[in-house]
Amino acid sequence: MPTGAIKISAARRRSRSRKALTYAAAGVNIGEGDRFVDLIQKHVRRTHGDRVIHNPWGFAGLFRLDFKEGLFKRNFREPVLLACTDGVGTKIKLAVEMGRFDTIGIDLVAMNVNDLVVQGGEPLIFLDYIACGKLIPERLEQIVKGIAEACRECGAAVLGGETAEMPDLYAPDDIDLAGFAVGVVELSRVTDPGRVEPGDVVIGLESDGVHSNGFALARRIVRDAGLDLHKVYKELDPRRTLGQVLLAPTRLYARSIVKLMRNYRVKKIIGGMAHITGGGLEGNLSRALHASVDAVIDAASWTPHPIFPFLQAHGAVPRDEMQRVFNMGIGYCLIVRKSFAPSIKRQLSRLGERPVFIGGIQPGSGRVRLA
Repeated sequence: MPTGAIKISAARRRSRSRKALTYAAAGVNIGEGDRFVDLIQKHVRRTHGDRVIHNPWGFAGLFRLDFKEGLFKRNFREPVLLACTDGVGTKIKLAVEMGRFDTIGIDLVAMNVNDLVVQGGEPLIFLDYIACGKLIPERLEQIVKGIAEACRECGAAVLGGETAEMPDLYAPDDIDLAGFAVGVVELSRVTDPGRVEPGDVVIGLESDGVHSNGFALARRIVRDAGLDLHKVYKELDPRRTLGQVLLAPTRLYARSIVKLMRNYRVKKIIGGMAHITGGGLEGNLSRALHASVDAVIDAASWTPHPIFPFLQAHGAVPRDEMQRVFNMGIGYCLIVRKSFAPSIKRQLSRLGERPVFIGGIQPGSGRVRLA
């Protein structure tokens, strides 16, 4: 018998003696993935209005732009789609450490739709991407539940998503999130920095804490200062642990901004807006300015959330660095005509926001100046 035939026969015998290899043995459990999809259906369906076309086994979600065609044509002559994507950064690591996943989905939606409404539009649909090392359906269900709750609040439909279990890329407890939002705006209503004028007033909407930016620094402060995430620090909050304070979700400004904008379909009294995320006031509000004006902000006009002086003190972080990394208590800004500013402030208060006059627009070079 030829030598080659003997080698093949031996290889076949070794193959029969080994345990059959499966996808689950490689670390990916399709059954758990299917169970996760079943768990989240009830949350996703709660975000579906009449514009969503039922397509349970489709490869993509279907959404009607022309639902109630007469109403759509009355509201939009030149409709423009808006789209954006964002994540929650390393805040997800804090959620894993705390074992709490019911708020991080709210963060994911807020980080996207708050950006989208800055352009003057309204959110229509949302999609999510979840990557993990080990798919634990009940854990991920809490994330999707938060996504659905936030989407219902801001009027967006969860139209689809993707969950990837990748044990070769992520440790068993690792999770990563990304969100994608699509909205619509009338072309003539798109915010334009060119409309900002000297004399305009800057209204700031207070944040609920750190939101979803700066967590690499915040977590480093907690670690280096030996702080306990499960401890209540009375100077910070007498009822919540440090971890709970840090996990407070990003505030959803989208609902309030959309309702406010609907009151001004003709008058263009809002010159610009900004979602205050990484880069702070200076890095984000400057994006709403043109090259001939400055925004002069009075940093004493509001009281920062207690988490910011707490982190600054325990981390010995310079003031300029705090202002560059964190929102420092102001999560969203509107630049409005001075004569309309009191009315807009009252409307925002009635919508549940905490608006503050924080500065004004002066001739300049497109910068934000903190006074």
